[in-house]
Amino acid sequence: MNKEQKILETALKLFVEFGFHGTPTSKIAKEAGVANGTLFHYFATKETLIKELYVSIKNELNQLLMAKLDVNDEIKIAAKKLYSNTILWALANKDKFHYIQQVQFSPHLAQIPSDVSLEQTKMHTEFIELGKAKGAIKLMPTDFIFTLVNSQITGIYQYILTQPPTQQHEIIEQGFEMIWDLIALKK
Repeated sequence: MNKEQKILETALKLFVEFGFHGTPTSKIAKEAGVANGTLFHYFATKETLIKELYVSIKNELNQLLMAKLDVNDEIKIAAKKLYSNTILWALANKDKFHYIQQVQFSPHLAQIPSDVSLEQTKMHTEFIELGKAKGAIKLMPTDFIFTLVNSQITGIYQYILTQPPTQQHEIIEQGFEMIWDLIALKK
């Protein structure tokens, strides 16, 4: 693992455990086994490190989701794949999912350039637009639908964490049907 990746991995662990304010860059550098100057060589400021870590995690998740999609799937099936794979990724990457939430509910989110934020949500918003165009998803504002679905995914994920692992599959299935009922255009 190269130094930059080691810094990102260590920052993730420490930010999730101690928060942004409780994690000085000196602690990240020490635990990553690099000098402070090395950390600042890769990330000019702590804010840059927070943003770069967030963007890299979001890119990882989006790449996984895109790889699992099939352009020939009907909208409901594709939506279920997006939803299920997001939940499964979150369960397999708890610290990363927690970090995404941590940034999204902090002032740091406003520091992410708008073009980067738009790129991060592009796949999802285009999917919602396609679903609306095909008459499968309600004709509501796309950003509203996106926000509703994201909040539901976060809630379902939090609920799954409190349940026995043997119930995960059933909860994921039921959760999708509830979300689909929320956004689907009834015919």
